[in-house]
Amino acid sequence: MSFKAAVLVFPGSNCDRDCKVAVERSTGGHVDMVWHQDTALPAGLDLIVVPGGFSYGDYLRCGAMASLSPVMAEVVKAAERGVNVIGICNGFQILCESGLLPGALMRNNTLKYICKPIELKVENHNTAFTQGYKPGQSVWMTQGNADGNFVADADTLNAIEGNGQVVFRYVENPNGSANDIAGLMNTRGNVLGMMPHPDRAFEAELGSDDGATLFKSLLNSALTAA
Repeated sequence: MSFKAAVLVFPGSNCDRDCKVAVERSTGGHVDMVWHQDTALPAGLDLIVVPGGFSYGDYLRCGAMASLSPVMAEVVKAAERGVNVIGICNGFQILCESGLLPGALMRNNTLKYICKPIELKVENHNTAFTQGYKPGQSVWMTQGNADGNFVADADTLNAIEGNGQVVFRYVENPNGSANDIAGLMNTRGNVLGMMPHPDRAFEAELGSDDGATLFKSLLNSALTAA
């Protein structure tokens, strides 16, 4: 089989091409770019990527306007069918605003934009996104956000922790996220949101190739399911 993915493109996206290249080089698969006004997704997708950037200029709340784009209704339907979806940085914000993930992303507690390599711990390796990592493995990716502070009420946090939905945690929390959460998934395990960028860490020349393992994990998951 050939791995097939789609990368969404919103006004203000700036990591869509990065995601396309990262997925193609990590999996050898085919990637379609899908405009936010489209009302249909390509058939037979193994993965949908909601990329980073500043969709709609981050007006209102980060990701709020993008969550109402026509294509997101199709993403929600695809996720309900079991298609794997990953939202990275602004994409994480969009997934929360769309109701595909719990909680919200607020302004960093430093009130400053953070852009630097960041160390993460793989909290849950038993997912389609992380099966290629070792339990508790330390990985490096790149952080780049001003609104990466994950918040949720106590009951939601307890549910997230109890269900094993935390996928990545910060080793040194850069933005105040509750419980050091850097990435989390839905209860079904097919929708992942994360603030750090695996699309900026898929080749050693970029400083780390740890992000490639995430995309390769998805490829192996698709091959297993085929």
